[in-house]
Amino acid sequence: MNQTGAALGEQTIRKVKWRILPFLFLLYIIAYLDRVNLGYAALDMNKALAISSQTFGLVSGIFFIGYFLFEIPSNMILHRIGARIWIARIMITWGIVVILTGWVQNAAHLYILRFLLGLAEAGFFPGVILYITYWFRAKEQARAVALLMTALAASNIIGAPLSTWIMTYIDWAGMAGWRWMFVIEGLPAIIFGVVAFTYMTDRPEQAKWLTAEEKAWLVAELKREHEEKIRRRQYTTREVLTNGPVWHLAFIYFALVIGLYGIGFWMPSIIKSFPANYTNLQVGLLSMIPYVVAGLAMVGWARRSDRTGERKFHAALPPILGGLALIVCGMSSHPILSVALMAVATAGIYSFFGPFWALPALFLSEGAAAIGIALINSIGNLGGFVGPYVVGSLKEATGKTEAGLFFLACCVLAAAVLVLLLRKKTIEAGRQNKTDFKGSSHF
Repeated sequence: MNQTGAALGEQTIRKVKWRILPFLFLLYIIAYLDRVNLGYAALDMNKALAISSQTFGLVSGIFFIGYFLFEIPSNMILHRIGARIWIARIMITWGIVVILTGWVQNAAHLYILRFLLGLAEAGFFPGVILYITYWFRAKEQARAVALLMTALAASNIIGAPLSTWIMTYIDWAGMAGWRWMFVIEGLPAIIFGVVAFTYMTDRPEQAKWLTAEEKAWLVAELKREHEEKIRRRQYTTREVLTNGPVWHLAFIYFALVIGLYGIGFWMPSIIKSFPANYTNLQVGLLSMIPYVVAGLAMVGWARRSDRTGERKFHAALPPILGGLALIVCGMSSHPILSVALMAVATAGIYSFFGPFWALPALFLSEGAAAIGIALINSIGNLGGFVGPYVVGSLKEATGKTEAGLFFLACCVLAAAVLVLLLRKKTIEAGRQNKTDFKGSSHF
């Protein structure tokens, strides 16, 4: 590329980043907060509704059953009708469900609404990952995904003190603070769902905010990458769904997500159980610390992965560190040390995401990615059911959280081992197949 072309490319990518990533970042903050704020509500809700540890684990995890059932169809719809309409629909419907959660009266109501929340939100994350592939070249995707996924950390950094503050200080109309938390935190999803419909652009070809030259450069670059992934054979929906490399990535993600949500839903209760007798607001403030560390770590690690172009070891090393930290945390009885170890564990888990989500782009073209990414995420997110439920069951059986932390550690370490097996089973197989998808005949 000549100097003029290089300057044009740099300018175009910069404009795309600033137009797309901050908005997606904000949407994902809202999404993740509405998914895990149940963990903060549990500080008061479990006692109010007489919910046991095992029941809470099941309530937390049932979200992912609904999510699993509709995720692949949702991503297929998004690929067909566009992200603008479908992301708006997803956000508005999940916002309504979260608000209704403020009026639950028993565990049965929670089961129903959490299942419906999973159905409503299904397709949001894989849809956003797919959307990123529409706008960014493979070499920029790890950093783009990592910047997006710092929203997981930001959501907890904002949500932990906000949720516990609402629970502590708001009791309007005689309604408990944990109920108002759901009502107040559900509203932004509806508001920004409407905003998404007017703000998002489905494809680079439609971007009025790019010049003609910028648009032509970006479309040509993405088209070139797409054509490089296509070989003679094109895969049907069934062949993508039975693709070995895709399933390998799905099992990796499943093991890692067990740790992600096992910590995410139970961290407030673990901190609350410390002998220091922290208030709800203090629990919220302490819960921020691991996510501040995780957010900084995941961005720095993804930048290193993009700079070196290496994905496998960048995806494997952080879960090893995280798993070991969880083991030591399970053996620790000191509150501050335990929070520090949870910070290391959370940073290890979060730093995995950027390099990992760049892996499918090595061998899945655009149409195949719509199905493959959704399959990886839907199977993986079943770990969101397993993690909270097993931790709750072990806590119910032992009266302590140590066994649950050891279980989460084993799963996170298993994810790292599976990543280390990627060279022959996934990356090379994927590069040989260069999987494409016959999309038009299968939607």
